Amino acid sequence: MSLALVAGEPSGDMLAARLLSGLRPHLPQARFHGIGGPRMIEQGLVSHWPMDQLTVRGLLPVLMRYRELKGVQSALRDQLLAERPAAFIGADYPGFNLGLEEQLKAAGIPTVHYIGPQIWAWRGGRIKKIQRAVSHMLVIFPFEEAIYKQAGVPVSYVGHPLAELIPLKPDVGAARRALGLAEDANVVAIMPGSRMSELKYNTVAFVQAARLLKQRDGSLRFVAPMAGERQRAYFQQLVAQAGLQDVEITLLDGQSHTAIAAAEAVMVASGTASLEVALFKKPMVIAYKMMELEWQILRHFGYQPWIGLPNILAREFLVPELLQHAASAEALAEAMWRQLSDAPHRQRLVQRFTDMHHSLLRDSAAESAAAVLRIIGA
Repeated sequence: MSLALVAGEPSGDMLAARLLSGLRPHLPQARFHGIGGPRMIEQGLVSHWPMDQLTVRGLLPVLMRYRELKGVQSALRDQLLAERPAAFIGADYPGFNLGLEEQLKAAGIPTVHYIGPQIWAWRGGRIKKIQRAVSHMLVIFPFEEAIYKQAGVPVSYVGHPLAELIPLKPDVGAARRALGLAEDANVVAIMPGSRMSELKYNTVAFVQAARLLKQRDGSLRFVAPMAGERQRAYFQQLVAQAGLQDVEITLLDGQSHTAIAAAEAVMVASGTASLEVALFKKPMVIAYKMMELEWQILRHFGYQPWIGLPNILAREFLVPELLQHAASAEALAEAMWRQLSDAPHRQRLVQRFTDMHHSLLRDSAAESAAAVLRIIGA
């Protein structure tokens, strides 16, 4: 028996790796192959293309590489149609995976999509493609189950893997010791994004805001986890070009969870990282900038007033969101100051984020694996 899987980004690699860890004990002789990153490969996946070849973010960058990505998709489709695996599992990455799934499902191969595309946030019309493409949807937020059931798409809520990885009560002291900081240090984490495009548009405003905060409170210490060497070098380049070398920021190799756990508050780019901050029960300011043309296109597609996952789950603005032109250094610093200094607000956030954590907590490896095993009749 073989199962095919595709992840196009590190977040999908993490999801699919957990799913594989749940499947392995039940399918010890199965062959797992497709496209994946280091975590999936650790779980036994044979990756026919490097995942990095698929990792691209943003409307215009995708369009620029459309022919290359389409070539990979077509080659993998032909391989899978010839082989006919027991099922295909697409881990997020909907622009690539849904198109592939549609063709495989039409040929009679069961398709599973892990993480429902955010049709509740924007591009709701994609539900029609999902109906054609997906045999079974695995969702990670509880409110998504009803959306797909209503659309007639078989669905299982399997919980969010991050809710398992992050402790309900983080050890702040241990995190600070791990980073070589005093246990009573006044720490702010800066997380402008892991993608190069996110760093390009967010870094300068984030670091300028750090400078303004330091002027208000000289005891503040700033840490910034970097996703890799390329990101570190680019971050440093952007800081130097903006003349901000005087802002003292400790750059970390990875260690994003340690940085969040150690922090009093976090300045974070919108995306999964904002949910990680919430699960660590930390006050935050969510900000995001992008290419102006892309902003003008995408800003009209949203269905709800929030973009940050903590606010979407809460259905209210629990924490500030500053987007595009609103995400100035001054506005970021002002919003962060409240997160640092308003004690009652901080306590309310801890309780709300704790409730959120419980709602997302499941054994996602076992739940997702059980759903796949039902689909393939194993």
